[in-house]
Amino acid sequence: MRMTVPAEPSPPPAPGAAEYPALDFANSVVALPGGQFLDLIGTPATANQWLAERGLAPVDAGLREMCAARLRSLREQIRALLASRVDGHAAPPSALVAVNDALTRAPAASLLRWDETRGLHRAAAHPTTQILDHALAALAANAADLLTGPDADRLAACGSAPCTRYLLRTGRRHWCSTRCGDRARAARAYARRTQPQPQTQAQAQTQPR
Repeated sequence: MRMTVPAEPSPPPAPGAAEYPALDFANSVVALPGGQFLDLIGTPATANQWLAERGLAPVDAGLREMCAARLRSLREQIRALLASRVDGHAAPPSALVAVNDALTRAPAASLLRWDETRGLHRAAAHPTTQILDHALAALAANAADLLTGPDADRLAACGSAPCTRYLLRTGRRHWCSTRCGDRARAARAYARRTQPQPQTQAQAQTQPR
């Protein structure tokens, strides 16, 4: 996957992303013309920023590359589940395992610990790990709600190549943004202009034999 900084800004959130953070999460890698991609969680810093902007982590969480890699891995598994739902295929077992693992990994309570100074006490897991686990669990739970709830039938893939984002359909709209809609209409118009036109009977009769 070739990453780049686009000359044009990344598109606005797709329809449904405000209601479902998991949909926004799945769309956090943006396909661009020319086979390039913009990954909004491609580095620890951008991953931390993405989570912070959605209330899933503090701005100073200090995520490391391992944390960002776990986020990207869950994103791909959620995308696989969205694709299977849109295409009407069986859900990939590996994606189910990954999402269920994220759902159950976050600790529900502080753990019981002991040390010589404090004796028995309860304390949270390592702060960064706990933050990430809770973020992953929240995104996995939201994806499960989307995939099993009443809005699942509205899920669609953007119909404008090369976009690979998902959206919730509103009416007949199959584009995730105005930009993608304009691109699709321009592509159809170009195809009509360049498509060879069939000869009329009069034109055929004037052709030399």
